[in-house]
Amino acid sequence: MAVKIRLARHGATKKPYYRVVVADARARRDGRFIEQVGKYNPCVDPAFIELDLEKIDTWIKNGAQPTDRVNLLIERARKAE
Repeated sequence: MAVKIRLARHGATKKPYYRVVVADARARRDGRFIEQVGKYNPCVDPAFIELDLEKIDTWIKNGAQPTDRVNLLIERARKAE
């Protein structure tokens, strides 16, 4: 089973709010997921990023592949710490 760490979109039209989730690569974008590992809100200034880096590291070590956008969020979160 291919597992990805990706964004699931929530919120209203023109006001997105994302959850960072671990999901099967075949699942729909906002569909079933295995675990929620963070939150991201790009609509506020500065953008709100809250990630559980320990869980993310565990999932990556077990073979999960983060998307390009999630990789950028992980890098920003690590710099903030």
